[in-house]
Amino acid sequence: MLPILVLLALPIILILYFQKYKPKPVQNLLPPGPPGLPFIGNLHQFDAQYPHKYLNNLSKQYGPLMSMKLGSRPLLVISSANILKEIMKSHDLVFSGRPTHVAMQRLSYNGLDIAFSSYNDLWREMRKVSNLHLFSPKQVQFFRPVREDEVSRMINKIYGDASLSRVTNLSEMMNTMTSNTICRVALGKSSMDEGFASRFYQLFHDVQGVLVAFCVEDYFPLLGWIDKISGMRKRLEKIFRELDSFYQELIEEHLDKNRPKAMEGDILDILLGLMRDGLSSIPLTVDHVKAVIMNILVGGTDANAAITVWAMTALMKSPIPMKRAQTEIRNLGKKDLIDENEIASLPYLRAVIKEIFRLYPPAPLLVPRETLQECTINGYEIQPKTLVYINAWAIARDPQFWNDADEFVPERFLESEIDVRGHDPEVIPFGIGRRGCPGISMGMATVELALANLLNAFDWELPAGMKEEDLDFEVLPGMTMHKKNALCLVAKPVYG
Repeated sequence: MLPILVLLALPIILILYFQKYKPKPVQNLLPPGPPGLPFIGNLHQFDAQYPHKYLNNLSKQYGPLMSMKLGSRPLLVISSANILKEIMKSHDLVFSGRPTHVAMQRLSYNGLDIAFSSYNDLWREMRKVSNLHLFSPKQVQFFRPVREDEVSRMINKIYGDASLSRVTNLSEMMNTMTSNTICRVALGKSSMDEGFASRFYQLFHDVQGVLVAFCVEDYFPLLGWIDKISGMRKRLEKIFRELDSFYQELIEEHLDKNRPKAMEGDILDILLGLMRDGLSSIPLTVDHVKAVIMNILVGGTDANAAITVWAMTALMKSPIPMKRAQTEIRNLGKKDLIDENEIASLPYLRAVIKEIFRLYPPAPLLVPRETLQECTINGYEIQPKTLVYINAWAIARDPQFWNDADEFVPERFLESEIDVRGHDPEVIPFGIGRRGCPGISMGMATVELALANLLNAFDWELPAGMKEEDLDFEVLPGMTMHKKNALCLVAKPVYG
């Protein structure tokens, strides 16, 4: 439908284009990049399913600082830790904007959130609220019992599978565990609560879909009417209204004096308290609260599940690292749940997790950025309002920095001070600089705890008839880099 509409509108498009964008002498020196077509730029070449791989292949031809054009939007692609290091050192503020993508703006109540808001006074205040009240070390510790309880529940379910000689769908288990964890932490209720689960998962699926959907207005601002004709705007508005109603019901539950005790001290409760008591320099509204809850549900559910599944897949393909990790964990002498205090004494497990974050960053291109003003990088002039893709996937596989860059080698992190928390440009699964993810500590704690207990409680085998070479690393297209085919394994209890 959409290609037909664009074709019918082409004469109007060309007239508008040549009136508004008359060729001008090129005055600034742009980074090299693939040639594009008039009006649409490089849109026709773009691989929407696996853009991180497509852009990485282009960067090998045109360089790690590459310019392209998506419709009327200039695009800068960064695929080098050296360039990123220079940017973070001298131009972090310039690269701290966010593009006004239609779906991101609508779902964030026009940028009232943390993730999609542009860099301004409001964003700085929301980031401060996040750091001081939502994801501070004290708050991460406060939610520790929730994480440990949900991991314990998952382990018991796997014991149930093992007792019945049933194959465990580990992808499904991890999705359930991380969804339950984030819903309890953020909303004070489990995603499996009666009447809540199906609605939560459907809304979450719809949000993921619309955030990666193609909106004509994002690349051709004058042609936003095409999104209305195609039904894209109607679909977005429908999802927004359903989400808004969902948030409102949760807020009303939290404001009810007879609310469940589980809602006391969750993230929504904290935000409502800040709004009620006026404890931020910018008065918070209900829309601010809803926008932040959207960030937490979208950003906190998918990534943790994906990373743990990738870790188990890599370990099943690598018996020696698997054995080493299990031996380290079991040397703690624990037969029941490994708790978070013990994770610090498991350096090899942490090296495994860092290596998985390097190879399979949850958001390969991170969240897009936008330049706030003109700057110069490596002699190239970068204009204001340039869309910026940081290819975290390509940077973390750069053979200039990593030996055997595409291989799973956890030992490299035993001998390196490089971490994954956004301080070292060589590996940035959580982003870097001002726009780094504020929930790093919460996410890392969940992944470390889940993987430690999966490896402690069980030995793992492939289902009958399946061989090691049948284990695949195919990726599902989407905002988060999920394993395409579910990871199904047979759990063998270690402790009887």
